[in-house]
Amino acid sequence: MSRTYKAIGINLKAMPLGESDRIVTILTKEFGLLRAVAMGARKQNSKLGGRSGLFVVNQLLFAKGRSLDKITQAETLESYPGLARNLKKLTSGQYLAELVLQQALSEQPQEDLFYLFNEHLGRIEQATDSEVLPRLIHAIYQLLAIAGIAPQVYQCSVTGATIEAFDQLDPVCGFSGAAGGVVKLDELDRIIEEQAPRHRVQSPVGEYRVESSTSSQTTVTDFPRKFFSSRSLNVPLHAPELAALQQLPQADSPEPDQFPTTTWLILEKLLRQYAQYHFDQPIRSAALIESCFAPDSMPKP
Repeated sequence: MSRTYKAIGINLKAMPLGESDRIVTILTKEFGLLRAVAMGARKQNSKLGGRSGLFVVNQLLFAKGRSLDKITQAETLESYPGLARNLKKLTSGQYLAELVLQQALSEQPQEDLFYLFNEHLGRIEQATDSEVLPRLIHAIYQLLAIAGIAPQVYQCSVTGATIEAFDQLDPVCGFSGAAGGVVKLDELDRIIEEQAPRHRVQSPVGEYRVESSTSSQTTVTDFPRKFFSSRSLNVPLHAPELAALQQLPQADSPEPDQFPTTTWLILEKLLRQYAQYHFDQPIRSAALIESCFAPDSMPKP
């Protein structure tokens, strides 16, 4: 059996190893997620130095190792230097990389995920300042979709009833991350009521049983998530927020001037909480989103 193999991959993450090496986490088309050692990558004038940088796409030759494989050759095919020159774009790229890391599989082809991630990195790199946030939100939704967990935006996640855009000032629907997306307003009220602390008692196995206010029976609901927050997972939606959400399944990025920055920031929070709930992992890059994008008048959470 050959001790070497080739793959095309994009660098998602890197960390130092020893005095001069680097461990690189790579999304490859052929084998999914790989961790490999770039020997001597931190030495001055190393050929692997720049090629092991973040968001660089390489044609790679690997040599099998005992615990980690080694990168023996790398030929750069693509890179996104514009991301590193702009904090908004860099933060957006790191945000998407975290989502990819949370869903990518090892030892399985990940061609669709590879191409989708690269496509959206390119869109963000080429974006104007006002386009970065809408393109990030669109990319987040598309990555959730390819993972098979995109939130429902056209039908109530509980009843299946169609939810159409509206122009009233008051919300007529809501968003529930635990339910799977948009919900009718009365269903949102019911979900919030059932998740209230007074209705929840811990069972011996650590799950939660939700006491229904309309029934003497007790139903088991899955609430073991580390990042569960009833307030952040269940919120009413105003007209601009629903309209923006319903554009995200489209292939093309939404136009930035259709909605104000505050609307896009609300959607980022919704999708962030949704992703954290379903992947059960935090998105650390999101901590910079508000400082990068929020207007000075935006109230702090």
